Amino acid sequence: MTNLLVVDDEKEVGNFLSHLFKSKGYNIKVVNSGKEFSKIDFSRSNFHVAMIDLKLPDADGLTLLKDLKKQQPGCKAVIMTGYSTIHTAVEAIKLGASDYIEKPFDDIDILEKQIDQLLISTGSTTRQQINDLANKIGLIIGKNPGMNQLIETAYKVAGKNVIVLIEGETGTGKEVLARFIHEASQRNNEPFIGVNCGAITESLLESELFGHEKGAFTGASHQRKGLFEIASKGTLFLDEVAEATHSIQVKLLRVLETREFMRVGSENTLHTNTRLVAASNVNLQDAVQQKKFREDLFYRLNVVHLNIPPLRERKEDIPQLIQHLLQRHTNNSITFSEDALKVLQGYRWPGNIRELSNFVTRVVTLSDSADAIITPSNLPLAINAVTPTKQTEQTVQANLELPMEVFLQSWVEKTLSAFEQKKEIDLEEVLAQIKQLESVVGKAFIKRTLKETHGNRKETAKRLQISMRKLRYILNEKNESC
Repeated sequence: MTNLLVVDDEKEVGNFLSHLFKSKGYNIKVVNSGKEFSKIDFSRSNFHVAMIDLKLPDADGLTLLKDLKKQQPGCKAVIMTGYSTIHTAVEAIKLGASDYIEKPFDDIDILEKQIDQLLISTGSTTRQQINDLANKIGLIIGKNPGMNQLIETAYKVAGKNVIVLIEGETGTGKEVLARFIHEASQRNNEPFIGVNCGAITESLLESELFGHEKGAFTGASHQRKGLFEIASKGTLFLDEVAEATHSIQVKLLRVLETREFMRVGSENTLHTNTRLVAASNVNLQDAVQQKKFREDLFYRLNVVHLNIPPLRERKEDIPQLIQHLLQRHTNNSITFSEDALKVLQGYRWPGNIRELSNFVTRVVTLSDSADAIITPSNLPLAINAVTPTKQTEQTVQANLELPMEVFLQSWVEKTLSAFEQKKEIDLEEVLAQIKQLESVVGKAFIKRTLKETHGNRKETAKRLQISMRKLRYILNEKNESC
């Protein structure tokens, strides 16, 4: 027998749900308060699904959810909520709720479908569905617990027609997550369209979002539909929404509140049903406090808030990410040694996955062999920490033996990474590495010229406009520079 638990202070709701699911052959227990919930003997009652109202006169639904999960971890929970408390319902999902449903119940068929799907699904089937979808769009979930919880939450809210705000540093994969939400939703057969709010001017962005009429401005030779119109049944992704001007923010607020907009140069009101996903690499709440972003628009966007962890907080996923990125490059069997992977896991990756992707591309491009094994001495990023650290003689020697192009790329990235840090920096070490740079560059020019002159040192010194003594000094400087 399938057992359902209903916790709701409205007796009419409890009676309705009891009648609905008893007619389907389920066994229903209804309690109307937190006090009645506390009297349930969970050792004798095994529930398959619990429907818990988020707000009760004498209890908080989240507290009851935690208690339920402690008593019966296998029981699936559905949070019942009003629209104004959806943000809290999403927090309930992070605490273990399987789903949420808005009250009042506008569509009983959807309610029945939700419960039926929960009863037939298992944790393993849901995880497999998530993994299959992630693989389809190239999203690497990895092993990091925070990232796994984030993706699970995104999957659960994808089917809801609510706005999602994604925050995260540049290069963390906000657009990929937005596409995952679209593909996991019931809109996956409709368009997914993205626009970067900071990449185009205000006038062009307004036309891009809302469209324009013929003759609305110079160059408007014909009528053009905007993205709110084109993606009306699909998903519209607004990247870097914090970069939108005040005027655009006002227009966005109106369309989110009313679902109505007008094309530029038109007086006719159009309607949109697009699902909006917004993203920002800055904290929008901080932007509100700094008067750079409208507070009312922030609250409109912040219905479901997802924060992608930076790559430095999911270092255990770097080997899997590298393997995935290598597979993009055909006709190569390049691998990384364990020592090389440890070095890469020790780097902070300020550019996150985008920087890692560029790094892998550079490795493949500069590799002499399609089946090379990359060791620490081969790495364009010869970095063992976020900030410059005292280098061992072995590390310095390995750096000096790198090709100049590779060493320069590594040196620039390492120095810029140190410059961007707000923590204490060992300036003496930075200056020592400048001397190391001088040594590598000097030797590279001499060796190249020696090759061109077939080893003629006198001719080499002449071409480089240095003395023979200077030439010998540079070639013998390897151990002195450190």
